[in-house]
Amino acid sequence: MVSYIENGCLEIGVKHFGAVLTSVKSKKSDFEFLWQGNPEIWNGQSPVLFPIIGRLLGDKCIIDGKEYQIIRHGLARHSGFDLIEKTENRLVFLQREDKETLKCYPYKYELYMSFEIDGNTLTVTHTVKNPNEKEMYFSLGAHPAFNCETGDKIIFEKEETAYCERIDRDSILLSEKELILDNSDTITIEKDTFDKDVMIFSGLNSKRVTLESAHSQRKISFEFFDAPFFSVWAKPDAPFVCLEPWYGINDSYEKMPDFAHKRGNVRLEAGESFSFSWRATFSE
Repeated sequence: MVSYIENGCLEIGVKHFGAVLTSVKSKKSDFEFLWQGNPEIWNGQSPVLFPIIGRLLGDKCIIDGKEYQIIRHGLARHSGFDLIEKTENRLVFLQREDKETLKCYPYKYELYMSFEIDGNTLTVTHTVKNPNEKEMYFSLGAHPAFNCETGDKIIFEKEETAYCERIDRDSILLSEKELILDNSDTITIEKDTFDKDVMIFSGLNSKRVTLESAHSQRKISFEFFDAPFFSVWAKPDAPFVCLEPWYGINDSYEKMPDFAHKRGNVRLEAGESFSFSWRATFSE
């Protein structure tokens, strides 16, 4: 099932299964900004990443002395959400733990996904509430894919000297880093840009990027605010690019004694909540 909201500028659709953003369409031109998930290339669109991002070493972790197995990018994207609020400009979805999630991730949780439009701007907010009587640990991230073409540019808000981290074929972090931006602000999307898979940045000065078309006036101003990791990914020579704010990161080959020590994880006290947002403004 898909729920829609629209105004004079945008129409967006969100699938209830996974709370997946499935459409961001211009009301002016009917242009679809969001990748439509061609399964011959990549069938994703905008998965919600929780309670892990990327992959665990051996797909396993230790929580409170017990071993659990969590699949790549986590559980939320493989379960349904309930639509708990719908207004003219806002959709809010909620997912809670169930018997199956507790087998893999032993925490109760409330995961809220909010989608709000204002003019030509979409704001997506991820919120986790901790209903447990103890602290919980998790990663939380976004993975939206936007249509683009060869020659389009990703322009950072500020000039950066930025190294990215890379993953291997098993989606585990490599120890080496690669210089991508050398006192510059632009990544031009070429056919081979993503031959080495994802670029994972941290410590950026920028809090937004602009995805700028080389063939039209279309632009997407994408704000990721204070997310500690910002990743850019696509399949090689594919007509989309993912702009991904992350609170968390893939495992490395350094084995952690407990999930509480996993790099990038959020620690949330009992009864507390954690939120982050990303915001995209679409122009043409």
